[in-house]
Amino acid sequence: MIAQLTGTIASVGESYAVVDVNGVGYAVQAGAHTLANLKVGSQSVLAISTIVREDSITLHGFNTAEERDLFELLQNAQKIGPRIARDAIEVLRPEVIRHAIATGDTATLSRIPGVGKKSAERIVLDLADKVGPVDLGSVPKQGAGRPGGWRTQVSQGLQALGWSTKEADTAIEQLDAEGADGTDVPTLLKQAIRLLGKR
Repeated sequence: MIAQLTGTIASVGESYAVVDVNGVGYAVQAGAHTLANLKVGSQSVLAISTIVREDSITLHGFNTAEERDLFELLQNAQKIGPRIARDAIEVLRPEVIRHAIATGDTATLSRIPGVGKKSAERIVLDLADKVGPVDLGSVPKQGAGRPGGWRTQVSQGLQALGWSTKEADTAIEQLDAEGADGTDVPTLLKQAIRLLGKR
């Protein structure tokens, strides 16, 4: 099984990247969170989860081994496949997911696209004893994680509304500096527009 790829990013699509490893191009499925860190022509290291089925072999790429391991863990819960597992890591940071599973926090798990209350309860039931050591004394804050690729999406949104690349970059830097606690791209975009409107 392929667990890691180190190579040059040959291309990046909406949901995948091609990694050139010594002349062999590997198509790697990935979410926006991972793809936002990849630039064509740059050297990158991706943690890989290999899914083998009768009719296909699919590689799923992640920024860290922790994300990959959680992606694989989540699929041990009933009715949780690769897509929902990857969406979970797009929406919530790994430590937030692990804490929610360990403490039975179904409300947090229900924020994952495709996961309702019953599915969240099932995830807790199936994985609570498999999630590993979790610090139960403190609740991880999700705000610091923000959606994967949010900077690129906010920048594109601002430029589409008429602001320059430089202005967009300045607003994004200010959002970072102020620690704005947006939980999704539309909220972060609104905050950036307010910042630009002040000038």
